Amino acid sequence: MDILLFLIPLALFASLVGLIGFSWALKSGQFDDLQGAAERILYADDHPEHQDPIPQREAKP
Repeated sequence: MDILLFLIPLALFASLVGLIGFSWALKSGQFDDLQGAAERILYADDHPEHQDPIPQREAKP
């Protein structure tokens, strides 16, 4: 039973830290554009401006 005197405040403190971190992420705009990032990773290679401007030369054997 003595361990509960340690674990309950520890759990409350950990949940408070998580809640503060989540509210900071909401206020800083981390969740504003969820769909844009998902589409950007799929279509980034299709655009010529995202390609390497200097082509790599193949090594001679």
